[in-house]
Amino acid sequence: MKTWTSLVCGCMALLPYAAHAEVSLKGLDREMSGTRAQIAVLGTVHLRSLPDSFNPASLDPLLDKLAAFQPDIITIEAKNGEECDLAARHPAKYGADYCPSTAAAQAATGLDVPAALAEISKTLKAWPAQASPAQRRHLAALFMAANEANSANVQWLQLPPAERHAGDGLDAALVADLEKLTHRKNESNQIAARLAAHLGLQRVYAVDNHTGDNLDVADIDALGQALKAAWASGNGELKPLNQQLDALAAAPDLLPLYRMVNSPESLRIHAEANVVSTMRAQSPERYTQMWVGGWETRNLRMVANIRETFRERPGARVLTIVGVSHKPWFDSWLGQMQGVDIVDVVALLK
Repeated sequence: MKTWTSLVCGCMALLPYAAHAEVSLKGLDREMSGTRAQIAVLGTVHLRSLPDSFNPASLDPLLDKLAAFQPDIITIEAKNGEECDLAARHPAKYGADYCPSTAAAQAATGLDVPAALAEISKTLKAWPAQASPAQRRHLAALFMAANEANSANVQWLQLPPAERHAGDGLDAALVADLEKLTHRKNESNQIAARLAAHLGLQRVYAVDNHTGDNLDVADIDALGQALKAAWASGNGELKPLNQQLDALAAAPDLLPLYRMVNSPESLRIHAEANVVSTMRAQSPERYTQMWVGGWETRNLRMVANIRETFRERPGARVLTIVGVSHKPWFDSWLGQMQGVDIVDVVALLK
């Protein structure tokens, strides 16, 4: 005869197998009303790595393709003001230089980051269909004070050249910063801000997040060395791909570069180069596997930030511009969300 104890133990032994059964979340939105959100994730090279001969006009054919998608929301791989404020309040954890200082903007506007963020929200809720130059200068100043310089650039680019001057919260120092930002060689300005200004959007949304990949390890140098060794052992396919991308990056038209970098084969190679070798690398500390944990945490928080941008806008058209290594994770995780369709970027760029 089986005892009560033996019966309980027998049932407990089955729990891991029963718990493995998954409930599929696919199709839960099959009866949803209204329009589904459309998300296009544009994987990008980091423009700062392009040759000094880079000409912003080389992005015009790409911008034309992206404009045809007509995004309501554009997100970028940059830290937002709220995260910067969090890091500033915890310097022992994140470091004192986690984000750029807003001291100059605070001096010009009298607003710290939380106050500026609150004022931006209030201002945008009452934003007119046709904003005056003074309103745009004022909103640009607020974005600078909120550590959202890329959105300040969106306002600056929508001003006629004669109206790009100090006033309405912008002093000479902030004007100089905005002029530098307009010409800075990175995708947040040369793609996202230019596109947003062209489409008449008021801002871009910074969705990057490093609060989860700030690894607390005993020897950060050893971590770096372990990562370099792991990546070097797994870049057999990545190196020739990068050579092809470098050749395309020197062309006067960068649309072919973006077609290749977003191709399924490119995405596979980038994903495997990032993770396969780091997961199989052996070290007593398991540093490389810790890095993968941080990488996944970063991507999860970025995806959550993207979801938040259209939380109150079901059916929005969202363009996410992010380093190509992130795109496979973004496509996969965003595609699991309810009421969301992932747009084929390769088809979009044809």
